[in-house]
Amino acid sequence: MIQLDAYATLVAATLVLLFGRLLITRIEWLRTYNIPKPVAGGLVVALSLLLLRTFGDIELKFDTQLQTPLMLGFFASIGLSADLASLRRGGRAVSIFLIVVAGLLVVQNTLGVGLATLLGLDPHMGLLAGSITLSGGHGTGAAWGGIFSEKYGVQSASELAIACATFGLVLGGLIGGPVARHLVKKVQVPGEEHNQDDVPQAFEMPDLERQITTFSVIETLALLAISLKGGELLASLLKGSMLELPVFVCVLFVGVLLRNALTLLNWHEVSDREVSLLGNVSLSLFLAMALMSLRLWDLASLALPIFVLLAAQTLGMALYAVFVTFRVMGSNYDAAVLAAGHCGFGLGATPTAIANMQAVTMRFGPSHLAFLVVPMVGAFFIDIINAMIIKLFLALPFL
Repeated sequence: MIQLDAYATLVAATLVLLFGRLLITRIEWLRTYNIPKPVAGGLVVALSLLLLRTFGDIELKFDTQLQTPLMLGFFASIGLSADLASLRRGGRAVSIFLIVVAGLLVVQNTLGVGLATLLGLDPHMGLLAGSITLSGGHGTGAAWGGIFSEKYGVQSASELAIACATFGLVLGGLIGGPVARHLVKKVQVPGEEHNQDDVPQAFEMPDLERQITTFSVIETLALLAISLKGGELLASLLKGSMLELPVFVCVLFVGVLLRNALTLLNWHEVSDREVSLLGNVSLSLFLAMALMSLRLWDLASLALPIFVLLAAQTLGMALYAVFVTFRVMGSNYDAAVLAAGHCGFGLGATPTAIANMQAVTMRFGPSHLAFLVVPMVGAFFIDIINAMIIKLFLALPFL
């Protein structure tokens, strides 16, 4: 066992990002299928560590204590970049996409429970390999895993939940680009004229050069820190109540309130350039850490029926994105980018969704609508709707 401390892990994460950029530059099919840089670099490192552990009996362990602050910094930047005027403009699209997302949650749980029953598994395992871990991610999976073990007698439910969420995180970063490539062929590629009258949204063009100053960065860091602390306090106040929410949702909510309160009172104009810069740095480092530290050998513990179930869920996500998300959202370029994002958080997490969309827009052109809709739905609304749908399924008489 080789243990890396927090600093060494941070160095490793930056090297993973540079390696991912090199892979994207050198390997054409990675560019063709719009694979995000953190996904490309992180998965190669994770696979290398799996081989090292299997054949060399050497395990490398990372200190991921910075991973959570980076994730929360990313969600804080989403909140700080969401002004009410933009939200009003995207209100109808957000509502429609919310319905589309809720439909996927029902499909995932129906498919999970149905296949689990056909394969002779406990139907509760189907729920764990459904929206709980795929749309919910590691946090939701860990929370429900304990409940399933204690209340429903599902053995090793927590371990199964983490393995399923890991599977989803990997596949969510891999299928979004190919799905978008398939859909972009059906629409007119916008190029530079798309949204040309507006500046790019916060996460739309991560490689865009931005003019910033030292003091403006410090101001933005202060706003991010206030959002982080305020979200933490709000989450602790709501803990145990009917309104309990994950910390990252509270951080995002505080960021939205802070941004719009400062604008309404005319006290301070939040700088979108600095918010986008710091948010993209947090996003890239978080994804690199998350993917390079994946314990891929945990997936080997999944029984064949669970692999079959998860493979079916991956295929179902791709088909849903192509035939439902894309068509309902307008069958245009924005809809194609939205479909890529939906693959990201429908199987993995919101950061994966943003990375998927960035890989598409950096190649084909910006999509303001997608970067407005996906962060708000994927980071804020989905956990609330998911909890409601999970409880509805658990109320079914055969569960």
